[in-house]
Amino acid sequence: MRQLFSIFTLLSLVYFMPLACGDAGKSPTKEEQKDQLPARDLDSILSDGVLHALIDNSTTSYFVYRGEPMGFEYELLSRFSDDLGIDLAIRPIKNMNAIIDSLIDQKGDIIAANLTVTKDRNEQVLFSSPLIYSPQVLIQRADESLIHTPSEMLGKEIHLRKNSSFYERIQNLSEEVGGEILINEVDGDVSVEELIQQVSTEEIDYTVADEHVAKINRAFYKNLYIKTPVSLEQQIAWAVRKNSPKLIDTLNHWLDAFKKTVDFRVIYLKYYGNTQLYRARVQSKLFTPKSGQISQYDELIKAESKKIGWDWRLISSLIYQESQFDHDAKSWAGAYGLMQLMPETAAAYGVDSTSSPESNIKAGIRYLKWLEEEFTEKVADSSQRKKFVLAAYNVGLGHVYDAIRLASEYNLKADVWEENVAEMLKNKSKPKYYRNPVAYYGYCRGSEPYYYVSQIMARFEHYKNMTKKAAT
Repeated sequence: MRQLFSIFTLLSLVYFMPLACGDAGKSPTKEEQKDQLPARDLDSILSDGVLHALIDNSTTSYFVYRGEPMGFEYELLSRFSDDLGIDLAIRPIKNMNAIIDSLIDQKGDIIAANLTVTKDRNEQVLFSSPLIYSPQVLIQRADESLIHTPSEMLGKEIHLRKNSSFYERIQNLSEEVGGEILINEVDGDVSVEELIQQVSTEEIDYTVADEHVAKINRAFYKNLYIKTPVSLEQQIAWAVRKNSPKLIDTLNHWLDAFKKTVDFRVIYLKYYGNTQLYRARVQSKLFTPKSGQISQYDELIKAESKKIGWDWRLISSLIYQESQFDHDAKSWAGAYGLMQLMPETAAAYGVDSTSSPESNIKAGIRYLKWLEEEFTEKVADSSQRKKFVLAAYNVGLGHVYDAIRLASEYNLKADVWEENVAEMLKNKSKPKYYRNPVAYYGYCRGSEPYYYVSQIMARFEHYKNMTKKAAT
């Protein structure tokens, strides 16, 4: 990587040398810098094996609830990336005013964030086929001074984000009704849902939202009136860069087919049709975006994680993988408790099936610590070592040792997980590999620990997206 960087730096100096000689001290503008970025279309994404998605944290698009990542956009993105056969990496965007710039700057490959198609945006990005059609509506409290028509909005103050489609719509509406509708600009990190809440709590009087978002929030804020339209039906879609034609064609082909399925309808109703589920979710202490809490065991996990020096959210992700935070869970193989310890392992650490959640977690973390010590000499990098430990927690130390020896046998890196030891572990279900003399422990259904590690690490990223790092 260092050598590639040096070559790239040298080429960059050669490229800009004529410019420097002709106009000393002049740096390329931001727009020029964007133009110089290499195109990243579908081929590059498939080659990397990861689709990077820009998304907004909201009660419908992307969140963590009861330890599980969820959301309308998130579920659709997951299915799309699965169809492509690649991983999905989520990047939540706090400042929604900058989300299109973030896309153009290649901080992501796709925007999936309840984005309205507008003429100005069409000049910046390529929009997908619409996912939803929805008019924009005025959000106000249901009292005696209700606004029913746009002309009644004259002189009223509407709170909106500047780069939102609502801002542009209210500006146009002012022209259409022949007067001034006052706009109070809010910061880009203030979400539509926060503004809706502020109307309900009387902090502000008016804002604007897409009708489908307004309806689901109305289920929680009963004092709102959302029946005054301010626009015709708008198209809600995803977006990619202008230089990603293959990606948009593939996405549109997939969306056009998927929108006709029962699965799409179920996902839509799950987030925009089931008001009872919505209320239960946002009121729960385990609705992570608002509470910052992943499970009822957070404080215990934070305290115990210090003994191993791991991020508490990684251990939380492991526990979710094992038991989904159900202390009464029992596996077909006889494992039990939050950390699904096998009876022999549990006994070695002084616990059994009747032990408390606290005892089970303490024993599980002591076992993790022992496993990590076993890998200390073999895997120097701590971030890599954690993946080896997770695999051994799932399938046993011996099979991971086999995979390390197989990696060396096949001239792979024996201290690197992805594409090296992980591949050898996955291959241990094939006779060519498990019959190799260095594979002392023989056959292993290697795909199970392979995906076990990747799922825990992926969920760990979701937990980091939704919480602050409180303790390690």
